[in-house]
Amino acid sequence: MKILFLSPGWPKGRLWGELGFKFPTLSLASLAAVTPQDWDVSFHDDAVRATNFDTDADLIALTAMTAQATRAYQLADAFRSRGKTVVMGGFHASNLPDESLQHVDSVVVGEGELVWPRLLADFQAGQLQRLYRADGLIDTALIPQARREIFKGSGHLFTNTIQTTRGCPFDCEFCSVTAFYGRKYRKRPLEQVLAELQELRKANSFVFFVDDNIVADRRYSLPLFEGMKGMGLKWLSHAPIDFAEDQELLKAAGESGCVGMFVGFESLNQDSLAAMGKVTNKAASYKAYAQQFRDHGIGILGSFVMGCDGDTPAVFEQTLRFCEDARLEAAIFPILTPYPGTKVRQRLEAEGRIISNNWQDYDMEHVTFQPRGMTVQQLQDGYDQACRSFYSWGSIYRRIFKLHRSVQVFGPMNIGFRSAIRKKRADA
Repeated sequence: MKILFLSPGWPKGRLWGELGFKFPTLSLASLAAVTPQDWDVSFHDDAVRATNFDTDADLIALTAMTAQATRAYQLADAFRSRGKTVVMGGFHASNLPDESLQHVDSVVVGEGELVWPRLLADFQAGQLQRLYRADGLIDTALIPQARREIFKGSGHLFTNTIQTTRGCPFDCEFCSVTAFYGRKYRKRPLEQVLAELQELRKANSFVFFVDDNIVADRRYSLPLFEGMKGMGLKWLSHAPIDFAEDQELLKAAGESGCVGMFVGFESLNQDSLAAMGKVTNKAASYKAYAQQFRDHGIGILGSFVMGCDGDTPAVFEQTLRFCEDARLEAAIFPILTPYPGTKVRQRLEAEGRIISNNWQDYDMEHVTFQPRGMTVQQLQDGYDQACRSFYSWGSIYRRIFKLHRSVQVFGPMNIGFRSAIRKKRADA
């Protein structure tokens, strides 16, 4: 039998839809790895190429984040109208399975690897269930190497993504990760990860770790970085800003080839940080921390959540000035988004402040709740202006004009963001 693993696209005129550099969905390659060998598998990314609905696949498997849910439902409806069976998993379907079941034949809630073989067996037997829910979390030692060969011919320039850990030990109010995994931080066996990295190195020296917090347990990350030293890798991942306090670990990351980290600064207001549960961030130390990253050859893609209850219209200019003063190599300014399953959604629903459940607008670029310290329009306009200002040629020059090894990544990244923002405005 044949299965098509399908990743839905992003709407045009949105930042993530306009970015030219896209990664394939690693979770689908992970499911492909636990798919029995007698299944013929293929992969398609709707964000890269238009979807052809005339497929001979027996089963269509979708995954989607909330902002992709509308497109996922459109794809599912189109395939089902042609007599195909469609199943769906991922963050959005796991949080809203009843909604998803209005568009698909079956929903997988939670981590899919444990129940996927059973779902396929049921389908072959003509006994597909409406809902499959994993009993607990998979033993990370049992996670097989992702079946990346399904990405061949998908149109992606880069497929070297890997996951070494799942979850995060922290509990930030706005984060979907904890809502999905719980406050559990699980690690794959180091020997498996290092062996997989050796295989990835044969294809490309650049690697992106999709881990939500690759340094949450230094007893794991330190030997990981030491094991990577000498592989000739150039890699990026996610880390908290207080990673800078651990000089030994920071040095090991730099020596292992780390050229960049996505860092959640979230706010310059310490009270706002406390309210959102960002307990490790110390705003007064941000600039010094950023310099520590840079001293070890590691650039920063910073993230600042706009629209927190302590924010006023002044927050945009303050944040921009900080980003330039700290010479952050790149940054995004996501609007606070109350994703299903998160604590912030529960709070804003209780306060009657949710103003939109149009999932396409849950892309961190649109205001979907009533802010407290400014109007909806002020928040939207402030976000748009912050993006344009930060990715102006003048700002790019001021932040990254000095030679630094991370420029090889962040130079193209800045140009890519600038181009996407301009395309977004043209499509508006």
